Amino acid sequence: MSHIIELETKRLKLRQWKDQDYLPFAKLNADPNVMEFFPSVLTNIESDALANKMKTLIAEKGWGFWAVEEKSTGLFVGTLGLHEPTDPLPFTPCVEIGWRFLHEYWGKGYAVEAGKEVLKFAFDVLELEELVSFTSVKNKRSYLLMERLGMKNSNENFEHEALPKRHKLREHLLYKLNKNDFYA
Repeated sequence: MSHIIELETKRLKLRQWKDQDYLPFAKLNADPNVMEFFPSVLTNIESDALANKMKTLIAEKGWGFWAVEEKSTGLFVGTLGLHEPTDPLPFTPCVEIGWRFLHEYWGKGYAVEAGKEVLKFAFDVLELEELVSFTSVKNKRSYLLMERLGMKNSNENFEHEALPKRHKLREHLLYKLNKNDFYA
């Protein structure tokens, strides 16, 4: 078990998961707007299992996909953090940055704010040389966020093996950011 790391920004706290996060996380995962570029919405059981997995990985490593809390209200607004993908992807091993926010918190700049703090953590504390992020080629909101974080399209599109062949979301974009570019 590692020391659990928490990060803070002006408006947000990235922290270990709490029991009260599970219900809003299930709401997030059941929302067709949020899950538009995932294979399907999640049931409460599937959502709880995912939250448990994220909580366990943070307990083991000290970092991961943190629960994101709005400091002014103490409310759970989403998840953002780092993960080492286990799917057989053409660019693994790697560390990815990813996110998912409740729809009502979109457009507030929270993902950029938290994302920049996580990038600093990844490069300064974990001393990573590169981070990746990936999404369906159809998910414009997500890849525009990657670009706002300074990530660059690698032009190495790939077929996500976890999705069935000919699935409408199977083709993915791969974005990368290396430490030197982050500090340039």
